[in-house]
Amino acid sequence: MISSTIDEVLVETDGHIVVVTLNRPAKLNAVTPEMSKELTRLAHAVNEDDEVRVAVLTGAGERSFCAGSDIRTLDDYESPWAFRNRVDYCDALREVRKPLIAAVNGYAFGGGVETAMICDIRLAADTAIFAASEIKLGWIGGGGMSAFLAHSAGPSNAALMLLTGDPIDAAMAKDWKLVTEVHPRETLLPRAVELAHTIAARAPIAAQTAKANLRAAYTMPFEDAMRYERDLQTICFATDDAAEGRAAFTEKRAPSFRGR
Repeated sequence: MISSTIDEVLVETDGHIVVVTLNRPAKLNAVTPEMSKELTRLAHAVNEDDEVRVAVLTGAGERSFCAGSDIRTLDDYESPWAFRNRVDYCDALREVRKPLIAAVNGYAFGGGVETAMICDIRLAADTAIFAASEIKLGWIGGGGMSAFLAHSAGPSNAALMLLTGDPIDAAMAKDWKLVTEVHPRETLLPRAVELAHTIAARAPIAAQTAKANLRAAYTMPFEDAMRYERDLQTICFATDDAAEGRAAFTEKRAPSFRGR
């Protein structure tokens, strides 16, 4: 069973899903280097644990999902090169092969936007606020901010966020396709967990393959992406789960997928 080693990151297991909560509400769940290392460890653990099929990311408290890196710790790096080569939680989260769901319960600033955008499905509370705020401090995001925003919001909306650093609310984030659903804060996490359980009930190899295929669709030329999809489909078709799915359909029963 996956568990956390620090109080600032909480992990709860519920069947085939894990809920990871950033737990520094007094500091808007800003990520310290210690938290970054723990998130990196947990990302690897999620990949390696066959019992885990879906992960949900959220923040503790009523105000913030994640305010990015803790600004007060950035001067602790001995050089810009050390900062460049730091253990980065965004890099680790991008390497998670299993579906990730963000439950954005409040402020998503800087790296918090990147954390949310890394997730495959993003749900937001109606009180959530999003900002690519780094420019107000003299730098830009480094965890995929520009690429994620350009893909989801389009170049003009991305430029507005990146060049001003000003926030947008949950309604605008949904209109710009940064999030899929907006819910009252009290129902946000239950909805994210419900969705996670729905996905966890699907064939896990197919779910991971669908995630890999979707990412490839963003980066490959169309014809290459089509061929890649057909190859991935063939891999899935050869699994025991696919045989189970066909048998369950024939026998008019719910399938029991085992990730094989």
